[in-house]
Amino acid sequence: MASAAHPEPIEPIQPLQPPSGRPRGGHDQHTLPAPFLPDACEPLTQGAEALVYRTHFLTPQTPAVLKYRPPKPYRHPTLDKRLTKARLLAEARVLVKCRREGVSVPAVLGADWEGGWLVLEYVGGGTVRGVLDGWVHRLPELSREGNSETISEGRKKSEEEEALWELMRKVGRAVGRLHEIGVCHGDLTTSNLMVRDEEEYTENETNLPPSGDIVLIDFGLATQTIQDEDRAVDLYVLERAFAATHPAAEPLFQEVLRTYGGSFKGAKSVLRRLEDVRLRGRKKSMLG
Repeated sequence: MASAAHPEPIEPIQPLQPPSGRPRGGHDQHTLPAPFLPDACEPLTQGAEALVYRTHFLTPQTPAVLKYRPPKPYRHPTLDKRLTKARLLAEARVLVKCRREGVSVPAVLGADWEGGWLVLEYVGGGTVRGVLDGWVHRLPELSREGNSETISEGRKKSEEEEALWELMRKVGRAVGRLHEIGVCHGDLTTSNLMVRDEEEYTENETNLPPSGDIVLIDFGLATQTIQDEDRAVDLYVLERAFAATHPAAEPLFQEVLRTYGGSFKGAKSVLRRLEDVRLRGRKKSMLG
């Protein structure tokens, strides 16, 4: 028996393991809702609120994306169901409005508010981020070939650069059309801008970026608004995404803004408001 001065050591509490023995975290800790089976769902990504899988819907010939919002144990069950239903409905309504107004977004194929899932059209292709990363990877090679490591208006562009600039114009038009119909994305990053293509973007023999349409995805934080402030914040988030890619991408984003400025009536006002948003962002960075 241990004395009061020298108590027996207490063994540390071991974390519980899932029944299957798989480690914690990731998609495997959640049970998929009916009628989806784990073997038929390929995990794509996991966000703060939702899990995203590639799967098929209704027929094996219909590739689709399953967006599942699992129950949150830290919330009251009644509140959790209400929030899940409200957010899924809001996302579906925004997507339907965008499709109706001619904005290129995934089609809504099915939904179950009680089950917490939304099934969307699968968009083949790569992301704008993937295109930019591929271009940044090739910058040293372009420099050796005699091209500048920065793209500018004042010199003749290669075929690859011209294709990249045209892609930026498509981005500007797509975002402009989204804002014109009164929708703000809420998480407008280069990862949420898809380039529709039959094959994933790879560095092929010509190194040309894909030439498909821009498709906006992931509308979980989208809002319907008519405020220039919200539109400007959307652009600021996208600008930060470009800045994180490479300093040489700055002229590319300026081409996005130039095209955006002529995409709809009122776009110039949004760009002026963007200056205020930038100023607040710099002050926040300075103050920490």
